[in-house]
Amino acid sequence: MRKFLQVLLFLGITLSAAAQDATLKGLVTSQNNTPLTGATIELNQTTLGTTTDNTGAFELNRVPAGAYRLSISYVGFQTRYVDVSVSANNTKDLGTIQLVEAQEMLGVVSINGKKHNKFTRETSVSVSKMPLADIENPQVYNTITSSLLEEQIVTNFDDALKNAPGIDKLWESTGRGNDGAGYYSLRGFAVQPTLVNGLPALTNGSPDPANIESIEVIKGPSGTLYGSSLISYGGLINITTKRPYYDFGGSVSYTSGSYGLNRVTADVNTTLSKEKNIALRVNTAYHTQNSYQDAGFRKSFFFAPSLAYQVNDRLSFYINTEFYNGRSTNQTMLFLDRGAPLRVTNIDELGYDINRSYTGNDLYIDTPTYSFQGQMNYKLSDSWTSQTAFSRSNSKSDGYYSYLYEGTQYTTVDEGIVLNRYISKQNSETIATDIQQNFIGDFNLGTMRNRMVVGLDYLKTNVINNNSAYVSNGGIYIGNNLQEFNEEVLGITDPANYTDDSGILNQPGTDALLAGSPINPSTTEQEIFSAYASDVINILPELSAMASLRIDRFSNANHAQTALSPKFGVVYQPILNKVSVFANYMNGFSNVAPVDEVTNGVTTNRALDPEHANQFEAGTKFNLLNGRLSATLSYYDIQVKDRALRIDVDATNYFYTQDGTQESKGFEASFIANPIDGLNIIAGYSYNDSELTEGAADFVGLRPESAGPQNLANLWASYQLTSGTLDGLGFGFGGNYASENKIFNRNLGGTFTIPEYTILNASVFYGTPDFRISLKLDNITNKEYFKGWSTISPQNQRSLLANFTYNF
Repeated sequence: MRKFLQVLLFLGITLSAAAQDATLKGLVTSQNNTPLTGATIELNQTTLGTTTDNTGAFELNRVPAGAYRLSISYVGFQTRYVDVSVSANNTKDLGTIQLVEAQEMLGVVSINGKKHNKFTRETSVSVSKMPLADIENPQVYNTITSSLLEEQIVTNFDDALKNAPGIDKLWESTGRGNDGAGYYSLRGFAVQPTLVNGLPALTNGSPDPANIESIEVIKGPSGTLYGSSLISYGGLINITTKRPYYDFGGSVSYTSGSYGLNRVTADVNTTLSKEKNIALRVNTAYHTQNSYQDAGFRKSFFFAPSLAYQVNDRLSFYINTEFYNGRSTNQTMLFLDRGAPLRVTNIDELGYDINRSYTGNDLYIDTPTYSFQGQMNYKLSDSWTSQTAFSRSNSKSDGYYSYLYEGTQYTTVDEGIVLNRYISKQNSETIATDIQQNFIGDFNLGTMRNRMVVGLDYLKTNVINNNSAYVSNGGIYIGNNLQEFNEEVLGITDPANYTDDSGILNQPGTDALLAGSPINPSTTEQEIFSAYASDVINILPELSAMASLRIDRFSNANHAQTALSPKFGVVYQPILNKVSVFANYMNGFSNVAPVDEVTNGVTTNRALDPEHANQFEAGTKFNLLNGRLSATLSYYDIQVKDRALRIDVDATNYFYTQDGTQESKGFEASFIANPIDGLNIIAGYSYNDSELTEGAADFVGLRPESAGPQNLANLWASYQLTSGTLDGLGFGFGGNYASENKIFNRNLGGTFTIPEYTILNASVFYGTPDFRISLKLDNITNKEYFKGWSTISPQNQRSLLANFTYNF
């Protein structure tokens, strides 16, 4: 593999240095002359293309003599088309090409410019670790833009993800050590948000949306480029942050709403040098809000300075830092009994009052998080760029974490259920360090354009745990016979003293319960060394193929394992840049620790193979009507194999087989449309069919509890007047649908199903270039609905939000 890459690299550099027919160069800026970094430059009807550097400059080499149409595109801006003619052995300088932001008319120098849908992102540098337009990428992903988040007055990460098809919340953000972020189902598998700008950024809380430029929900097993530790077989969630630009500007915003919501944000950008080659951008947010329930709150402060430095036309630096300090109570989650058949099987039988939180505001947890990312880009030649990246994140959990569990200790209660509250004093820290070195190329081999990334990755994680053990903190009764619970369980005979919660919900009382709880300090450390390569080859202008491979070496104190992960894709564009048909084969993997087996009383340790998931997917992508309509439709089939399965022989003998298998297949569709000026629509639908085909007897043949609802749909449509006396007035409407969800689904334990739901939201707003006023009503019908993953978690009721934003 190494020799192959060396030969390929040599050929690419050699050919790029060969005699060239002609050269096109220019500078791409915004209307205020801010250089646009990473703008996509393509010569239509050819395989030639490039991207702008950090000064906005581009150079397109090896252009045969002739007449062409050059397209220049950048996220958030309207695409420009320029007709050019070149002659052999000449360099043609197109000068400065200005792009116009969304919703504005194109300048007179544009040719057949297209209207822009502000919910669209046509190119990503994260999904494939190289600049690649969505229509030529064989992988499916959905982008949630900052424009959409602003329009919906999104103040939390959960609401942001409701705009992507096929993803649904499973588990609330708990704040507990190591995995306190929320969990989401994606193509039948659980995943957490662990990546920022394509680099590890671990958190024990929920990411603040203040510094989000876009969220990329990348579908399918992506082990080839992203490894195994931070993603799932269903895909991954990558946050792209707001980057500095070489000018002065920004905004301040205030949001107020139901349940004591107060949120203040600021976004300020400025240059720090006379040459305007150093830029600083600061995003910050203060947030406080209570729960709609009888107790519960969330407070946070977020501060994210970032710096860009363009040293010269070849060398640039980018630094992004984020400081987050959150304090919150645990959101309510009722854990169903995993050790005995269920006593209730649906919400109606449960009879739970969603206004009860079963917590106290004195029992909160702090989740301070720090993240640093530094990146150096150096242009080695016209065809190759070196990208060196370093990231380090530190997330802590300090405070009280509790959960409610339906156990078998209250067997005397005949009606209703009793949950025991377990509580722990969390004191945990997770540190992640990552170093990446990528070489990104765009060169020709003969007549075939190659876009390649060759990279090395080193990831080290360290979890320091000083949590207390869990202790019981009272029982909670849900049902219609409170007298039975008090008299037979609590021993309370006076009806005046009846209670449905016998726990202690203040710090002094809880600390007394925890006083004798042992603390067993532990440190868990692991390292992963990886190398990968990916090449997109344009065999013809309309036909391209992707081939990728990763080798991954995982090690910790007791275990080392090596895994290979391939990826292949093909894209055919029957109408170039407008319609594509694609197919992919993708692989994901998980390192599996060795196991102890006992035979005739003798224990032996046996190594297991890595667990693998393989996806086959096919579909089509559209970019029609001059960019007014983009869509993706796909069918996928994910097969997971080599899952470890314990088989008990008798009381003193057991062994493991590794033949557990799971299948997850389905259909997804996403649409983004701008059918007329001022009207923007984003919509999606997903269907997922998952089954554990072989495995533990309690689960085999059933839909996994992590799979989420089988059907999901999302819609948001907004219309803003673009002329007349009411120019700037707009309206928005949309919502989400989820089918019923088997959150507990077992052959022996039974099935608990939460019902389907449809949530509707609406907004009205007025915007000018200087300010924006918005009013939004979420959950218009005040629908009671739930999420879960062997847990029951009630969701927010109707709420009203008002926002004022001033731009400068």
